[in-house]
This record gives sequence, C-alpha cells and structure tokens, in this order.
Amino acid sequence: MKHNFGAGPCILPKEVFQEAAQAVIDFNNSGLSILEISHRSKDFEQVVIETEALVRELLAVPADYSVLFLQGGASQQFAMVPMNLLPEGGKAAYLDTGVWASKAAKEASKLGNVEIVASSSDKNYTYIPKVFTVPTDAAYFHYTSNNTIYGTEVFEAPKVNVPLVVDMSSDILSRTINVADYDLIYAGAQKNMGPAGVTLVIVKNDILGKSGRTIPSIFDYREHAKAGSMYNTPPVYSIYVSMLNLRWLKEKGGIEVIEQENIIKARALYDEIDRNPFFRGTANLEDRSRMNVTFVMDTAEQEAEFLELAKERGLIGIKGHRSVGGFRASIYNALTLSSINALVDAMKEFEERYK
Repeated sequence: MKHNFGAGPCILPKEVFQEAAQAVIDFNNSGLSILEISHRSKDFEQVVIETEALVRELLAVPADYSVLFLQGGASQQFAMVPMNLLPEGGKAAYLDTGVWASKAAKEASKLGNVEIVASSSDKNYTYIPKVFTVPTDAAYFHYTSNNTIYGTEVFEAPKVNVPLVVDMSSDILSRTINVADYDLIYAGAQKNMGPAGVTLVIVKNDILGKSGRTIPSIFDYREHAKAGSMYNTPPVYSIYVSMLNLRWLKEKGGIEVIEQENIIKARALYDEIDRNPFFRGTANLEDRSRMNVTFVMDTAEQEAEFLELAKERGLIGIKGHRSVGGFRASIYNALTLSSINALVDAMKEFEERYK
C-alpha cells in the first residue's frame, strides 16, 4: 500500500478518483468523455453551477462575494491581485513568510510600490511574524496563510484597516474560516480542492473596479464574474473533479468535521516528532502547520537511511524541500489517519533499530 504525503498535486479520495475515471470514459451516460464535451453544454454548465454552490455552502460565502474558477494557478494571482486592486502609483502591504509570499510581493512590485511589513526570512521562515503595522494608505494587505515549504500556518485572520487578501492555496477547505474577514481569497486547487489546473478565487464585489487601471479583460475579475467563470474555455476536467471532491467533503460532514480530523492527524505526527529522539520539528511550536509537517534529523546519513526505510514502507513524497532539507509530510484532507500511523510506525521502527 502506498501512503501519499506529496505536497501537491496531492492525494484525493479513492471514490473521487473512481468516479472521475469513469467520466473520462462516459460522462453522465452521454456516450462522451468529460474530456471532449463542450464547455457550453448544459451538462457542464450544471457542473460549474454545482461546484460554485458547494464552495458557497461549505465555506458559507456571503452573497456579495463572487466565486470564480480561473486558470494560471496561484502564481497568476500574484499578478492579478495588484492588477485589480492596486492603483497606479499606489502602495500594497505584504507579509513575507516564505517563498510564495515573497514571489507574490515581487510580482506586485512590478505594478506599484510594495511595503514588506514584516518578514521571517531571518530564521529561514520558521515562524510567523506577529508584530507589524500595516500602513493605512495601503490599497490592500496580502499574506499567505499556509507556507508549504516551511511548515508554518496562520490560523487567525489579521486585523487590519485595509482590504485583506490571502493566498490559501494549501489550507483552503481544511479548517473553518469566516470568509467575511477577507476581501479576496485565492487558492490553487491542487491541495485540498481538486487536481491542478483550476484556481479558486472568492472576491468581495465592491472592492473591484476601483484601481483606475486599464487591464486586459482576461485579467479582470469583473469579466470572469460576469461570464460565470466562462469568459474563455475553462479547465473542464479540473472543475469536474473539484466538484466530486467537494461532494465528498460535504458528505463527510463539511469543514467542521474535516478540521477535527486534520487536528487529530497533525497532533499524532507532531507528538511522535517531539517524542522520538531521532527527529525534531523545524517550525515554531505555535506556528506549526496542520497541512505540511516539516522535520529533520541530526545527520544527512540518518536522513538517507530513514528515507530508504520510508520507501520500503510505501511512504511516498516525504523528502523535504531543498530550502529546508529533512522531511515534509503533507497531510491534506484526503490523507487518512492510517497513513499517519504508518509514518509514525516507521519512525518508531527507526528508533528501535538505531537507539
């Protein structure tokens, strides 16, 4: 048996894979594949309608927000956010908590002035800065809620007096949030929502159209909202699989249920990291991510030996990012507690073997 701890694209529920695979052969008993149907067909229009309805229901999205399914990943949002929200000559505030937060700020700096209000780069992004001031003349404040490479997570929405923008690519749908705390949320789907290829954007309508910029229509959130995420050919299959996964999440009991499962999974793994003398966590205790658990060992030789043991036990994708080294276990929604237990058992086995 394989246990997939990959950081993304990542594990999805088996039942979602099975239904998605069937649709590749025959979608809705139409005799056509989901890969070949028209995105303007009534069958696919219903897919988009249901997917949006599921997002709104699961996250309790207020009526005055648009829910969009776009392409280009979160990286495209690094540019679309300032295109839509940052006036010419204006200023945006960013919190620097890792590679993706830094890249988002870099893209925004090409379109206006960027103020980094705080950074944890001084300690290789192992913590979340808590004390910072967001300038009141900023067009918006941007932060990344979960830092996949460094294993840190922000659980509370910062209290600021400017529009709040968040990249939730790797923890969207994993825990309860109050959408109304944010003005714009974006997330690449390939962690908890679905496969790579679609990006979720949830945006408060009244913050749009105020930057004074003339931007290409393809990058204008208002155009996508008016077109119902059909401004151009959408990522049909990615939206469809996301719909199946959102159905699965709803059937489990929704965000509240999956959040409790995620807490239990993360606690089980962190407890073993803290107990086992061969392993130690890299992120500050109070900032530890529930989605990406990062840990190291004392020597490269030990790490190579444990990686080999993990491979023998079917533990896939645990090698850490080169920026941090060691190991990273990504424990997204669809990963079961049994997979966590398999990793914990391997850690205990290593301890018994070498203590």
